[in-house]
Amino acid sequence: GEGVASATGDKANTDGHSIYVGQVDYSTTPEELLSHFESCGTVERVTIVCDKFTGRPKGFAYLEFQTDEAVANALRLDGSTFKERQLKVTPKRVNDPNYYAQQGGGYGGRGRGGYR
Repeated sequence: GEGVASATGDKANTDGHSIYVGQVDYSTTPEELLSHFESCGTVERVTIVCDKFTGRPKGFAYLEFQTDEAVANALRLDGSTFKERQLKVTPKRVNDPNYYAQQGGGYGGRGRGGYR
């Protein structure tokens, strides 16, 4: 099914409906995150980001929603408690370095300014 996902057919638009979720417990499953956020609106996709090399979760995730309204609701859950941790919820920016690192070719950036 091509083009079923969005009525506009505008691929760039889907990032407008995505959020970044930080401080995610390593034992978290996509289903658990889904149930934490599904009251906000329809969740299209849950991506728990894993380290390419170890396959271990990195402690953050991206969620994609169907509407702007759902995103706005989800952002209100910033600071909400999930598995005894406070979640950090922010709009997903496409220029997020983690986003590109995930696509391959990125160096895992913990520290900034590593070149001396």
